[in-house]
Amino acid sequence: MKDVLLIADLHGQFGKIDSFLELSPEAVFIAGDITNMGPVDAVDDVLSRIDVPCFAVPGNCDPREILETLEHSDTVNMHGSSINLGKMTIVGVGGSNPTPFNTPFELTDKQIDDVLNSAMKKMEKTVHNVLLCHAPPYETLDKPAGEHVGSQSIRKHMKSFDVVCCAHIHEARGIMDVDGVKVVNPGPAMDGHCAMLHFGTEARDIKIELLTV
Repeated sequence: MKDVLLIADLHGQFGKIDSFLELSPEAVFIAGDITNMGPVDAVDDVLSRIDVPCFAVPGNCDPREILETLEHSDTVNMHGSSINLGKMTIVGVGGSNPTPFNTPFELTDKQIDDVLNSAMKKMEKTVHNVLLCHAPPYETLDKPAGEHVGSQSIRKHMKSFDVVCCAHIHEARGIMDVDGVKVVNPGPAMDGHCAMLHFGTEARDIKIELLTV
């Protein structure tokens, strides 16, 4: 897979899906908040419209039962999992560290750490190592209103990856380079925002475009 579409923060608004797919990705990453506190039965519709391999984690605004919905779809549920795809390895963790809003899928940083440790034990390092998560790493694209709200655990583990695909903070759309690790938040897909990731043949040869459809 060379060209991957990254979307997140749909919050139940799926009207742009077809426009995203017109970008002709070879695969799709979904970095959480597919719904807005549910319902999960609407998720089947959006996933069925994606006709290329799709890999997803839930966000903090997704109910826990979305894990079962993902498991029974053609989309690969990456929460707590690792998958090897030739030159690419993907590790996933969904939900977010605690927020002031008591959303449905929140984890303590210790729980995020446990999920990542478990998934990374099965991780096979390849040319491109991708972390697909909803919460951003601490101090990286994580300031909605003056203070950092990202996950300390994701920050701790991010050095094991070449690129971190995150979301959660709508205002923090962007790309950062932290000690050679690229971090990208595509912005909320409900507003037509997305990113295209172009993976080259060499390690760290990853080009990222922020797009709006």
